[in-house]
Amino acid sequence: MQPTLAVWLALSLLAGTGAEEMCGGPPASPAHSIPAPQLSPEERLSPHMPESLRCDACHAIAFQIEEQLHRAEGKVGRKALSEPDYMEVLERSCSQGWESYGVQELDGEKRLAGPGLPRQEPMSVMVMGGPWPARLSKMCHGYVGERGEAQIYEAHRRGPAALRELLCHGEKRACASGKAGVPSPPKALQNEL
Repeated sequence: MQPTLAVWLALSLLAGTGAEEMCGGPPASPAHSIPAPQLSPEERLSPHMPESLRCDACHAIAFQIEEQLHRAEGKVGRKALSEPDYMEVLERSCSQGWESYGVQELDGEKRLAGPGLPRQEPMSVMVMGGPWPARLSKMCHGYVGERGEAQIYEAHRRGPAALRELLCHGEKRACASGKAGVPSPPKALQNEL
């Protein structure tokens, strides 16, 4: 009887039926297919950050600025940086390679994903590289130019929430109420007379 069992086991293994399946192990899990997000022409080709992703982009920029300034302060013993030092850190923050950011589709909605951003889905495809690093760098430089290095550093000294508030929230900012992750409705065309 043992030779028959050995032959049956050998044939089962050669035929692809694993011993785990025969001995009550977990069944083989079905293969899952996760599609990449389908990007619109604007999302693929425009040099500007799409409106629907600007709030996420702003939060990513605030996170990176906060991290860079925090790291620089740690090197000088957590005391305030001098003006030339924080100006250099802000320039470096905006000029960094933003390659760790990309777009994921979460619950049917495209979202920017990367360090410092919530709602990252581990089982999804993220489209990285391409136009995203340049868009983030351009937005970061725009924020520094618009708000000014001193105001950004002052907000950083008050804490991460103050920096996000300065850069991203409030009227006409990337995360103004009703704009976070939601594209704005198209503007109505005026009737021509």
